[in-house]
Amino acid sequence: MKFGYLTGNHAEGILPGDLARELEARGFDSVWFPEHSHIPVDRRSPYPNGGPLPGSYFHMMDPWVSIAAAAAETTTLTLGTGICLLLEHDLLDLACAVATADVLAEGRVVMGIGVGWNEEELENHRPDLPFKKRYSAMRERVEALRTAWRDEEATFSGTWDSFSTSWVFPKPVKGTVPIALGNAGPLGIQHAAEYADEWAPIDVGVMNTDGKPDVLGGIQRFRNLADEAGRDGSSIPISLYIWGRPRQERLEQYAEAGVTQFVFTPVNFDLPSADDTLRYIDELTSAVEEFRS
Repeated sequence: MKFGYLTGNHAEGILPGDLARELEARGFDSVWFPEHSHIPVDRRSPYPNGGPLPGSYFHMMDPWVSIAAAAAETTTLTLGTGICLLLEHDLLDLACAVATADVLAEGRVVMGIGVGWNEEELENHRPDLPFKKRYSAMRERVEALRTAWRDEEATFSGTWDSFSTSWVFPKPVKGTVPIALGNAGPLGIQHAAEYADEWAPIDVGVMNTDGKPDVLGGIQRFRNLADEAGRDGSSIPISLYIWGRPRQERLEQYAEAGVTQFVFTPVNFDLPSADDTLRYIDELTSAVEEFRS
């Protein structure tokens, strides 16, 4: 079992390099940086977890710059996005930024991706892209990124993304960057099963086909759909975000179901200080040790 930590990554809290160094020193395997370039003041889209939007969402720093800072302070820690809103970027700029981060991290980057929940945020970036088309656009963008990273002279032509034959550098250290898809609803699970290198949902967000929360059922459905797509579902890693403080019994159930990594989330997203975060990861380190024992 591997263990990671998702940070709210706001400027007044613990800085990315400091956090990554502290996590690596405590034996964690990964750190994950979220993304919201902005939050529109006039917002129609409700916060998926209910209630007011926590403060960290308004103050998130850029995840790729943060990963570069974390790479400079660590040697073994996997550095991921949790998640990158990949449709809110220019395709070729994104291909270059992600590959650059991977080069600086010497091949330790995982690109956690998603389509997002904030319709107004996507509108500001991509007024051409209807919110209801975001899943098909995500599939196409993943294909375009993999093409840009793989081919010496790359070209792509799709519905939402196209570029002429081009040299796109740098290339990722291992030829590509693993894609960890974070969506947790029935459609998101299907997409992850069909083309993601890894599935990385939030446990409380995993929904089965009946639209009800069902982590264990969702995991089984993911495995089955991957098998149906001609893949070996049992071999695809699952990094499960644990919402709230971890409970031993819940972790054991998830591990038995085949989860390969637990990614712990902050005790709160209301702009915790650096000291608050360090105290909490000490608490998490104890929980990890208890689980391993």
